[in-house]
Amino acid sequence: MRFFSNTHLYDDPWSIVSLAFFLRYPNPYAAHVLSCDVISRTHTPQGTLLTTRLILKKGSLPKWAPKGIISRAESWILEESEVDPLGRVVRCKTRNLDHVKVMRVEEVTTLRQAEDGKTLQTNEARIVSRFGWGLAKTIENHGLAKFKANLQRSREGLSHILSALRQTQLQPMIAGSSLYPPMTVNTTVHEASSSTSPSISVPDIQIVSDGNEEQFGIDLEQSENRPGMFRRMSSWFRGRSR
Repeated sequence: MRFFSNTHLYDDPWSIVSLAFFLRYPNPYAAHVLSCDVISRTHTPQGTLLTTRLILKKGSLPKWAPKGIISRAESWILEESEVDPLGRVVRCKTRNLDHVKVMRVEEVTTLRQAEDGKTLQTNEARIVSRFGWGLAKTIENHGLAKFKANLQRSREGLSHILSALRQTQLQPMIAGSSLYPPMTVNTTVHEASSSTSPSISVPDIQIVSDGNEEQFGIDLEQSENRPGMFRRMSSWFRGRSR
């Protein structure tokens, strides 16, 4: 069994880093992540947000690995997180669901607001192999080395998302503005023929383009009645952090 613990300090505030954490896939430093799907998302009576995601990652075996040690170099990862907006803490646990006899990796990530307005990230990992053949320690050492390398790339990926947030309208949106372009609502009032009360027709809603739709990947036709994940999560962070 191998243990690992490490901390990292981000200059950005907790609300921005937390948002970037949940938007970190895809990014140029995570080509090994094939898919990321939300399984469930619920609020607790205490006001925290619980999210479960299923992530598919691909990898490669070392040259010394016995042939047929695993059937495929892909692994399903279960991610369970809790966001506490009042305490300004994100706790996230991940573990692999397959190949657990060869190597099981359990990681706990914590994002906590620091006193100076920055964000402190803590990563703790436990790596266990029950493979046998005298290879357990070798596999654990290899897993630890890979974890350290992947952790560095993960932080580079998160920093990439943070940089993108600074360059777009997402960061000011958290403070109160909107990602979506303004809407013009035209309401026409018609006099009813058999009643003294006027009838109001269905509003004619038109989205006014500001030229940024392609930059944000927004489909105006689909976004008119269905806010995207960026807007929903940002609104939740903004409302709960007050």
